[in-house]
Amino acid sequence: MKIGGFQKQSLIDYPKKISSIIFTIGCNFRCPYCHNSNLLSSEKIKNISELKILSYLQNNKKYIDGVVITGGEPTLHSDLPEFIVKLKSFGYSIKLDTNGTNPEMLRKLIKDNLVDFIAMDIKAPLEFQKYNKATGGMLTEKLFENVKKSIHIIINSGVDYEFRTTLVPTILAKEDVFKICSFIKNANLFCLQKFNPENALNKKFQKLRPFEENEVNSIIEECLPYIRNIIYR
Repeated sequence: MKIGGFQKQSLIDYPKKISSIIFTIGCNFRCPYCHNSNLLSSEKIKNISELKILSYLQNNKKYIDGVVITGGEPTLHSDLPEFIVKLKSFGYSIKLDTNGTNPEMLRKLIKDNLVDFIAMDIKAPLEFQKYNKATGGMLTEKLFENVKKSIHIIINSGVDYEFRTTLVPTILAKEDVFKICSFIKNANLFCLQKFNPENALNKKFQKLRPFEENEVNSIIEECLPYIRNIIYR
């Protein structure tokens, strides 16, 4: 695994669990508001030893409940299943963060019982042009279909999950969030995430202000007929 970051302990990244976070290197999107842009390619960041991370996790099982694998985009790594098997051998629950562009990898992980929680980012309404804008012009018809496939796979997986959308000005309007909700109607959980302009990949986005609290509350209220469990964080 190409790993670019490791956080030993987090109380907020895995619901109801104390977790360690592994950040993989590489992503097939270039979202202009991305705040982990140092992980986009191995040219920008040094690879962290997998053995060191595994050693830490093996020796600290009494303090950690689960491991979050995020990125970058973890499903780009063909050795992801083998890596998770090693983590599972220590007794950890696994949460996977994904952009949903590799549904075959998702199917394999679910089939082999290698993931206990899946968090998928839905960048924009499921309309090609809007999704392409949100992903930095990196979308293809194949990737777009993969995103839609992954949503259906996750909903029907039997695995705990959440869908997440970052409320980014100029990328999303209120009606765009409603469209997302209608596409994932009756999903278990929909998380609206606060846009953080600091360190955004596109410098223009570093000057944008996040949605105001009253705007977010209005969005949540109008989305409730589609999805009952909506949170903002």
